[in-house]
Amino acid sequence: MSRSLWLILTTVLAFIAAIGGVAVGRLIWPGAPTSGVALHRLLHDRMNLDAAQMARIEVLEVRYAARRDAREAEMRADNARLARAIKAEHGYGPRVAAAVNASHMAMGALQRETLAHVFAMRQVLRPDQAASFDAAIADKLTDPTQ
Repeated sequence: MSRSLWLILTTVLAFIAAIGGVAVGRLIWPGAPTSGVALHRLLHDRMNLDAAQMARIEVLEVRYAARRDAREAEMRADNARLARAIKAEHGYGPRVAAAVNASHMAMGALQRETLAHVFAMRQVLRPDQAASFDAAIADKLTDPTQ
């Protein structure tokens, strides 16, 4: 077998092994839950919500999901505009700057929507639940692994 064919075969096999390793790793050690999943678990698993609270929070979740999806679509569109601007300007020109600013505005809007959602859910909680919720939110926001 020629040296170049051996090199190509080794490279392909190494790539396949790497992909397989990643797949097995994800099965064995799934990634950390996203903050939305963690917040959902906190509310439903640790707050001892009653049926009325769960129903009210579910309504809030449905409304927030629609707003979040719209903001995320806006951010994807902003990223596409940024990509086109970078391709066109090949540097930090006016189109890139405008696209970055638009992207930051969309990210800020999503953050405001998320905070409004968090505060709306907090209003559903009893005072004892709200104190635990506040502590968990503060811990999540100051967690250096996030």
